[in-house]
Amino acid sequence: MDLILWRHADAGDALADAEADFSRPLSDRGRKQSARVAHWLLARLPERCRVISSPAPRARQTAEALGLKLRLDDRLAPGAPGSLLLEVAGWPQGQEGRARHVVLIGHQPSLGEAVSLAMGATGQPWTVRKGSVLWLSARLADHGGYSVSLRAVIGPDLV
Repeated sequence: MDLILWRHADAGDALADAEADFSRPLSDRGRKQSARVAHWLLARLPERCRVISSPAPRARQTAEALGLKLRLDDRLAPGAPGSLLLEVAGWPQGQEGRARHVVLIGHQPSLGEAVSLAMGATGQPWTVRKGSVLWLSARLADHGGYSVSLRAVIGPDLV
């Protein structure tokens, strides 16, 4: 399966109040970042893919830039453990009868933890910058497990 992890685009600085922070929308800069990265992704994604987003407005608005059918999942909300993100995606084997490409839109540090776990590391989580995409692929290996490769890492400033 292919797992595309996309951190929400710029929404300004985090707020101390958790409820207000959750409700932050994208900034003008963030909307532009989302549009650029969405254009890059759409040129590479297959017709059939699943798009799953955190319900936080900044993540949902980032995902909406793709213009594809979108499912919101409370399990991707800020503060979710990276292992839960991988579970939601069905990593690494995918889910029977489902699209082999899954795009998850979420938050730091959850996405960085998910990347670290998916790559088989248990140490420091990755740092994923706002608006950036990490594309991972898992394939069955000869030994019966999965071989994981990092296909792309791209930020909104590079597209």
